[in-house]
Amino acid sequence: MKVVVLGAGVSGHTAAAFLKKKLGKKHEVVVVTPSQYYQWVPSNIWVGVGKMTVDQVRFKLEKVYNRWDIDYKQAKAMAIFPEGDSTHEKGFVEISYTSETKRGETERVEYDFLVNATGPKLNFEATEGLGPGKNSVSVCSFDHAAHAWEELQKSIGLMKQGKKQRFLIGTGHPGATCQGAAFEYALNIAFEIKQRKLSHLAEITWISNEYEVGDFGMGGAFVKRGGYITSTKVFTESVFAENNIKWIKRAGVKKVEPGVAHYETLDGEMHTAEFDFAMLIPAFSGQDIKAFNKTGEDITSTLFAPNKFMKVDADYTPKAFEEWSVADWPQTYQSPAYENIYAAGIAFAPPHPISKPMKSVNGTMISPAPPRTGMPSGVTGKIIAQNIAESIKSGKIEHHHKASMGKMGAACIVSAGYSMTKGLGATMTVSPVVPDWEKYPEWGRDIKQTVGEIGLAGHWIKLFLHYMFLHKAKGYPFWWLVPE
Repeated sequence: MKVVVLGAGVSGHTAAAFLKKKLGKKHEVVVVTPSQYYQWVPSNIWVGVGKMTVDQVRFKLEKVYNRWDIDYKQAKAMAIFPEGDSTHEKGFVEISYTSETKRGETERVEYDFLVNATGPKLNFEATEGLGPGKNSVSVCSFDHAAHAWEELQKSIGLMKQGKKQRFLIGTGHPGATCQGAAFEYALNIAFEIKQRKLSHLAEITWISNEYEVGDFGMGGAFVKRGGYITSTKVFTESVFAENNIKWIKRAGVKKVEPGVAHYETLDGEMHTAEFDFAMLIPAFSGQDIKAFNKTGEDITSTLFAPNKFMKVDADYTPKAFEEWSVADWPQTYQSPAYENIYAAGIAFAPPHPISKPMKSVNGTMISPAPPRTGMPSGVTGKIIAQNIAESIKSGKIEHHHKASMGKMGAACIVSAGYSMTKGLGATMTVSPVVPDWEKYPEWGRDIKQTVGEIGLAGHWIKLFLHYMFLHKAKGYPFWWLVPE
């Protein structure tokens, strides 16, 4: 049997690793990914402030996959044919190679099971003037983060000359997610500027589509801290205040020009924010993958939602926000259209937002999309691999392993400054990721398992996790014992 995994990020790489471990040499595992590198995305923040090099957060996939006996193809998935065609009885994926030696060549790769773990398309084009090469920087990939550090150094250089610099950090689209990464970057910039004794020349502003700061696309949370229960809104506001960071909330950035961002607020008004340095997270969409049936008819809308993320075993029935529940969220991440296709991590389409959708008086949706990064990506990749491996061995498709985000907890460590003696990290655990108001009517989550603290220990833990997860990703001894 052959299992094809599209993508080699956290979810795809995890899925491929466990598939090969459980299936051994009797079955074939193929990974198709356009990059030659695996990157530990959470540490891109440190690349963006010059505390880590690009090579400290990435490694080449080929060497690892050769050792694991995984067939690695540096290519991009272009189309899925779940039913095959006139010349292929099995389903196959049409790929286009991105490697230097085979760039542009195409191939049809057959599969018995397919895992879509392609992650997000960084949709900079959705906001005019946004992104590297235009009017802002990004930390969404290692090369973007390296470029951000180059630009940040220019601003630091000007500050050393006594010139004030304005920093604008946050989300660059009314429907963007990944506020956590931008939050980390804002705190790290503030820390680096403070370390250089230049804070008096810096004006740092947070801009976000969140209704309240600390929402993070998960409706915010109440966390237990030092024996007291507080909201992530208060937690985030206090951290911003301590770092002299101003904030603009309920804002959808519509256009970025040199030195100025244009944004709309929920009251329908248009405003501008001037900057010398801007790092704004783009909107995410699914990858541009088409789907066709056996006769060549386009069935992309059958496999994928309009946002190009893959439909899975979720309830996508339109409902009022108050009617949505944790029961709507997927558990196995299996396609409802084809039982041998799955989607892991960011590649699956969420059934609904976690934060309450908000529209401006002009009809613009200004609200965070639900996050599916970090632990949820790793966990979904693992349970899909476990279910596929067991299905292959038993000869029938079974799902003994399930992982709903309405039951799944997640831990997050937010870097607030890189230093072994003065660094800071905010540690937060949330359980479950999607609030369950029926089970936890007071807080929406298990308050005993939803906690937050900030301190030097948080930095040490995040740094330890950087090396631990790279150890796991490289397949070093006992890698499977490292939790997702």
